[in-house]
Amino acid sequence: MNLHPLKRSHKLIFGLFCDLMGYVSFVFPLFDFIWAPLSAYLMAKLYKGKQGKIAAVIVFIEEALPFIDVVPTFAIMWVYTYWDTLTKRNSE
Repeated sequence: MNLHPLKRSHKLIFGLFCDLMGYVSFVFPLFDFIWAPLSAYLMAKLYKGKQGKIAAVIVFIEEALPFIDVVPTFAIMWVYTYWDTLTKRNSE
């Protein structure tokens, strides 16, 4: 599965969905055993290279540890990836 060629807006929507999936563990705590490695895999596929791998490790740790699932890691990575494009568009 290759998620890298998705459009920017599709990556944002997919990332927000993945962040929302992280909240499921507040209702079903055992969901983290499935979601932590799956979210790391999806992050690595969504963003290529070293940045994607680092983000995958961060999202795995964030999802595996209890009570820090509220951090929107996918959205933060999207903003980090496209910050230059967003600021150039707003300055023109």
